[in-house]
Amino acid sequence: MKICTKCGQQIADNESFCSVCGTPTGNNNQYQNNSSYTQYTAATNTPPLGYTQKSRLLAGLLGILLGAYGVHNFYLGFTTKAVIQIIVTFVTCGIGGLWGFIEGILILCRHINIDAYGVPLKQDC
Repeated sequence: MKICTKCGQQIADNESFCSVCGTPTGNNNQYQNNSSYTQYTAATNTPPLGYTQKSRLLAGLLGILLGAYGVHNFYLGFTTKAVIQIIVTFVTCGIGGLWGFIEGILILCRHINIDAYGVPLKQDC
């Protein structure tokens, strides 16, 4: 087990990011994202060239305000999950919208830390 240098959370040896604050653990592992972007290197904590990190604040607010329609997941790149949220919301006559609201809160509370490409969310809140 390792300890996060930023928040003090225990991290498994094979993890590259702290699950609480998103800080890289110093592993030299590289992640290949699901698009044509270049590899993301955890050791440098920099997103691929030309890739803009997603905002934690914007994703959280989208989840809270428009989470029933999966807008926050579209923003983070989780397209399939977003479409499923829309279907669940319509099938349950809006009750499924709580799913998106809860995810918005989890994003703002730093329990959801990465986008669909494995890049940590920008710490702007």
